[in-house]
Amino acid sequence: MTADTALRLGMAAGARFVRGEHRHVVVIGKDTRLSGYMIEQALTAGFLSIGMDVLLLGPVPTPAVGYLTRSMRADLGVVISASHNAFHDNGMKFFGPDGFKLSDSIENEIEALVESDLSAGRAGSRDLGRARRVDDAGGRYIEAVKATFPRGLELDGLKIVVDCANGAAYRVAPRMLSELGAEVFAIGVSPDGFNINEACGSTHPEALVEAVQERGADIGIGLDGDADRLVLVDERGESIDGDQIMATIADTWWVDGRLRGGGVVATVMSNLGLERYLAGRGLTLERTAVGDRYVLERMREAGFNIGGEQSGHVILSDVMTTGDGLVAALQVLAAMVVAGRPASEVCHRFEPLPQLLRNVRLPAGTDARRVLDKSRVVKAILDAETVLGDRGRVLVRRSGTEPLVRVMIEGEDRAEVEALVAGLCDVVAAAAA
Repeated sequence: MTADTALRLGMAAGARFVRGEHRHVVVIGKDTRLSGYMIEQALTAGFLSIGMDVLLLGPVPTPAVGYLTRSMRADLGVVISASHNAFHDNGMKFFGPDGFKLSDSIENEIEALVESDLSAGRAGSRDLGRARRVDDAGGRYIEAVKATFPRGLELDGLKIVVDCANGAAYRVAPRMLSELGAEVFAIGVSPDGFNINEACGSTHPEALVEAVQERGADIGIGLDGDADRLVLVDERGESIDGDQIMATIADTWWVDGRLRGGGVVATVMSNLGLERYLAGRGLTLERTAVGDRYVLERMREAGFNIGGEQSGHVILSDVMTTGDGLVAALQVLAAMVVAGRPASEVCHRFEPLPQLLRNVRLPAGTDARRVLDKSRVVKAILDAETVLGDRGRVLVRRSGTEPLVRVMIEGEDRAEVEALVAGLCDVVAAAAA
């Protein structure tokens, strides 16, 4: 991800979305990585050269950009972020005028334009775009998030630790929780360009657990670098993952009559315990491939309003167009306030089945698809599925970003799961050698 790449991406995306005679507008937000400054400026130059006006939001959560793209009637929104990754990574997420992430087909069109001659689309001297900073972007987003909290409820009396991962929510999250009445202890709120997600946030909840226990807090909220996902920690210091969060919200909304679609959409990684819990209430769990875009696609197709991933990426489509850690946290806090019970009782809805995930690293240049298609690998997977029957699940898939095959098995007996995973990993490694 270089300045030149960002410049051309700005030009290509601009060329794709400039339609008609009106002044076209793009909003750009970012997290707190050092490279965000460089990419923001290069991306801005690309859009300006095509004739699009640019509204710079500064460091704000990814869902804030989706929300503001729609509320400010922009033609396009961009987030500069690598989410939960370390500072040296960076990337971009694009939102359409409806506030939803762009489809694969439109992203492919933009990628094709990047490799083309973009000179024909450049604006003339009088038609260049203008750029300005939006000073109240964070405040607008805070008000939108607060509006998702049920009227008549308050967080008064609750002690909350929030870990912002030294990322995009370091200003908005503590302020929003305080405005709702909570006593807030904020950590991970001193970004320096390098420490985003470093030993903090949703991917490293140890600091959050320690802070909750030290402060005697009622709950801890751990966000990732762009605040589109979260983990929770109860008053005893025990983690609450995305599956438990979805179960809590789904049950609450089902009782209130707000749940649509008759269940929840999650990925193949969600625990079988969640599926059984929902089934016990007559609700369904629809599974998709790993990735929030696939979850959201299914939600929109079938009319669901709750979906997400075990990792804590929770999408509540009635209120936000993408996963939002703060919105999801508020729904759980509302459930605690209404029930008048601690997080340890409200948020642990089911006992998860033992689940083990291991990665098999492949030799450089190895095609993961060919490895998984080999007869001995196919047979080993079928054998494991036969052993488990309806007592568990087997999932073997290739990584979309690394030379890895991921082997995940869950079942009712931990020792059996460990043995099956070890055997499958050995078979995959031998087939790749």
